[in-house]
Amino acid sequence: MRTSKRARVLAGTGMFLAVVLSAAVGLGQETRPARPEEKKEAGMATTLDNLMTAYNGESNAHARYVEFAKKADEEGYGQVASLFRAAARAEEIHAKTHGDVIKKLGGTPKADLKKPEVQSTRENLAAALQGETYERDTMYPDFMKQAKAEKNKDAMRAFNHALSAETEHAKLYKEALDNLASWKAGKKDFYVCPVCGYTVAKIDFEKCPVCSAPKDKYEKIN
Repeated sequence: MRTSKRARVLAGTGMFLAVVLSAAVGLGQETRPARPEEKKEAGMATTLDNLMTAYNGESNAHARYVEFAKKADEEGYGQVASLFRAAARAEEIHAKTHGDVIKKLGGTPKADLKKPEVQSTRENLAAALQGETYERDTMYPDFMKQAKAEKNKDAMRAFNHALSAETEHAKLYKEALDNLASWKAGKKDFYVCPVCGYTVAKIDFEKCPVCSAPKDKYEKIN
């Protein structure tokens, strides 16, 4: 069957318009920032995703440090056990804070708790130091950048609190690891901010340097 010249012209015009419209839609998509749900569909992490990751990580860290403390006590490293208990409390505070922000964003906090791998106290300290260093140098800085891009102040605050505490944990773990023999006898007092989880061996300030909570709110853990 022959196609009339007029029909061929109309078909060609329709194809041209389709190409033009497709290109216009593509340009529109490139200039509009991706929404959170689109980022998730594309495999990009949103602040809510990062909060869930942090919540899971802090929940597992709490469980891991509780077990590390028990092992340190068994091996006679009482002061290391005190440090692990203080850090465990801080991670518990971080998990709660992340969970509260997750709920505020309409999500449900979920943690896939793994059985902690417990080794010698020296090895446990090295593993803890490695984990805290990663959170300090990579994870939380990246999460804060994403939260800032999404203008989520609650998430930025939660991530900053955790980052500040993990920085101190890394320092304390390294100190204990480098001087393990002197961390044996007795217990040691540590102080944890119940608001942000900031952990110190000595309170030499009037207000928490991270969240400004009064120093008398700090919890003593040994």
